[in-house]
Amino acid sequence: MDLALQDLRDYVEAAIPQEAESVAIVNDELVVVVNRDTIVRVLTFLRDDVNCQFKQLMDVCGADYPERAERLEVVYNLLSLTHNRRIRVKVRTDEETPVPTVTGVFSSAGWWEREVWDLLGVYFSGHPDLRRILTDYGFEGHPLRKDFPLTGYVEVRYDDEQKRVVYEPVKLPQEFRTFDFLSPWEGMPSQLPGDEKAETEGGS
Repeated sequence: MDLALQDLRDYVEAAIPQEAESVAIVNDELVVVVNRDTIVRVLTFLRDDVNCQFKQLMDVCGADYPERAERLEVVYNLLSLTHNRRIRVKVRTDEETPVPTVTGVFSSAGWWEREVWDLLGVYFSGHPDLRRILTDYGFEGHPLRKDFPLTGYVEVRYDDEQKRVVYEPVKLPQEFRTFDFLSPWEGMPSQLPGDEKAETEGGS
């Protein structure tokens, strides 16, 4: 395991003991789960501390875990060009509790937080312009939630024949609803085309 990454984990864990719920190395990446009310303080520390210098916010995204009491998770991916390191910071919330905006720490968070609000329904308190960014005006619901229905909503498209924007019920064609649940690796034959040649050459 990368000793420098372990040192960074220990340093971050010691620096934010009250804010961090967990600090762990997962798949060779440092992942920090923090209390949502402390996210601004944590990201400011990670940006400004001389041993961290995570000065670039690469992405803000989200995930939905309906089985949890706090089903929604907001993920902040940071990059330190100085130390050539990445860190992932996570906060958890429910459908009603807002997460403080981090636009005051990273201005680039503005559009990403709008996307998380639009698609997952995470409300960011203090955001200067929190409105939908990908769905159309008047859209109801949040499409990336696991319980979002596949039918019963309307979608907007431009009709070339009518030369105008039309509203239609959302329909999911049947061919997109059949799944074999096999990954490409599980569906592959045990012997790939050409492998028999290698066995012949090796045996000769």
